[in-house]
Amino acid sequence: MVQNVAAQMAELEEDDFHLLSGIEHGMRFSRWVSEGKLPKFSRLDEEEVTYRVDRCMDRELVERKTIQYTGYRLTFEGYDALALRTFSERDTIDGVGAPLGVGKESDVYEARSFQSLALKYHREGYTNFREVQKEREYTADKEHRSWFYTARKAAEREYEALETLYPEVSVPRPVDQNRHALIMEKLDGVELSQAKLESQQVVGVLDLILEEMATAYREGYVHADMSEYNVFVSSEGVTVFDWPQSVPTEHENSEELLQRDVDNIVGYFERKYPRETPEVDRAALASALADDEFETARNFA
Repeated sequence: MVQNVAAQMAELEEDDFHLLSGIEHGMRFSRWVSEGKLPKFSRLDEEEVTYRVDRCMDRELVERKTIQYTGYRLTFEGYDALALRTFSERDTIDGVGAPLGVGKESDVYEARSFQSLALKYHREGYTNFREVQKEREYTADKEHRSWFYTARKAAEREYEALETLYPEVSVPRPVDQNRHALIMEKLDGVELSQAKLESQQVVGVLDLILEEMATAYREGYVHADMSEYNVFVSSEGVTVFDWPQSVPTEHENSEELLQRDVDNIVGYFERKYPRETPEVDRAALASALADDEFETARNFA
């Protein structure tokens, strides 16, 4: 598990960030940055580099490996520190609070600001980089990429989708993005997987989710990872989140992915609420969403 680096930010000095930025730059060319190249990349002299490396390694922001040479690379904590530094310089947030959710592919924290925000770090590929690199379209054409690249591309893709969809689609309001991290509206409510809907609510909530999927398609996106874990339910309605795997509707597989999303979300309701969920022609329903005919097919039976 990646540790929350926010508590260490006040201890870090300007030259620490110069070193971290220098290693980040070097990782564009090699997974492990040669010790001899650190002065050039960080613009620090050799003595200062040695001192800063020790400080950053003590804080687990950098790791070292001896191969044919002694090399260094950022840890995810080091990458987090660089993103937080940028958000601070932009006055996007004032600090980081309690964790809101920790998963295999992202960590989410409260973000302190004048408004209620959340900080999301993408962690794609951290535990199984090769598998994620194989599956994710935004890494498929890259033969030599670190998990930092994978996580950054995921954050960029998610932020782009949120900017396009908000506010027409009920998604978290995007605020800022840097590297593998993004700042967005903090969600209220409960995850659909944890919600206990009353019998009279089941069809209405499913209807709301499908309506958001239809609107998203009309606005140009398919979520491509819809499940009970990517929907929040509250008294205000539903919010669909986690969009890094989304694809534009002109994508050659967009209709296939929309069909999979429909299968996933309808299948969840059929399993958890079998009595309340009506029989669904899923293929016809997916076609109605894609053809912007959901209003005329709202009974989806």
